[in-house]
Amino acid sequence: MLLSADQLNEYRQFAETLADAAAAAILPYFRAPLPVQHKGGKLYDPVTEADQAAERAMRELIMATYPDHGIIGEEEGNVEGRSALTWVLDPIDGTRAFITGMPLWGTLIALNNGVRPVLGVMNQPYTGERFVGTPQGAWSNGKSLSTRACDSIGSARLMCTSPQIFDNDSQLATFNAIAKDVQLLRYGGDCYAYCMLASGHVDAVIEAGLQTYDVQALIPIIEGAGGVMTAWDGGDAQQGGAVVAAGDPVLHAQLVERLMRGGAV
Repeated sequence: MLLSADQLNEYRQFAETLADAAAAAILPYFRAPLPVQHKGGKLYDPVTEADQAAERAMRELIMATYPDHGIIGEEEGNVEGRSALTWVLDPIDGTRAFITGMPLWGTLIALNNGVRPVLGVMNQPYTGERFVGTPQGAWSNGKSLSTRACDSIGSARLMCTSPQIFDNDSQLATFNAIAKDVQLLRYGGDCYAYCMLASGHVDAVIEAGLQTYDVQALIPIIEGAGGVMTAWDGGDAQQGGAVVAAGDPVLHAQLVERLMRGGAV
């Protein structure tokens, strides 16, 4: 479904309203005592009342304002829309950072037009930072974003949330083979790392085991800033899984070649 400039602007404003609502629900819980539940699985997967309250607030606004739109969210069931448009929500991407008091988390909001995400917002209310991406560009608090030129792995600043994020030993070995060749490797960051890539401070992010709500908001932000985000094999990243993002298309091509050569794709 193609959106006009006026429609995209309308949905962008609404996405920022969603971000405000999520922030109001989340901030009272940050750095405050709160119960944490483990959703299960091999890797500790926490969820809090803040996650649930924020997603609930956003869902209620969407259903009241655009009842025909679909919703995909991390904490509640999916809503099949009568429109091609679907909102993709992650109320707190980086809950592990959230429960340990680190500000490297954010609310992710995407609008998918039935083909791909065309609007993305990452809101970090504690630091007061909001990143927005559309086909027209990417911005942080209204300032235009641009990725950094970096055309070689040896000069790249690479980030990954955790070495535990990889699905198997083959993926981890492939990542480690690349990581030993970069200029700088940093762990942590979740969605914040991708926004630092869009801001020109990080050159690449390589991860795996991601869900659709982990990535859809980040794709328009990175692409709007001039970067590239794909699956490890260079294909579509919007369903999550193993993804690679780079600020420089030349670096991205080099990384995809190395990831493919590693045999873990």
